[in-house]
Amino acid sequence: MLVDTKDIVTMTEANKNFSIVARRTDRDGKTVIFKNNKPKYVVISLTDGNYIELTDDERFEIVAKRVMQRYKAAFLELAK
Repeated sequence: MLVDTKDIVTMTEANKNFSIVARRTDRDGKTVIFKNNKPKYVVISLTDGNYIELTDDERFEIVAKRVMQRYKAAFLELAK
């Protein structure tokens, strides 16, 4: 997920004034809360309907993992 710098709020700021997080989320659709200089939480607006943005590589990885889990026995048999 790509994070724009205008979407970032520190954990301290979010704890002190959550209304800032809510307003940014309303404006931009999401807000990323950083803890110890690392992204820790994402607050999303449920009214947008577009909850998670994935790259093509991330989508491919998810599908590949599902296929491997579902057909693991068949893959193991083919590997013999």
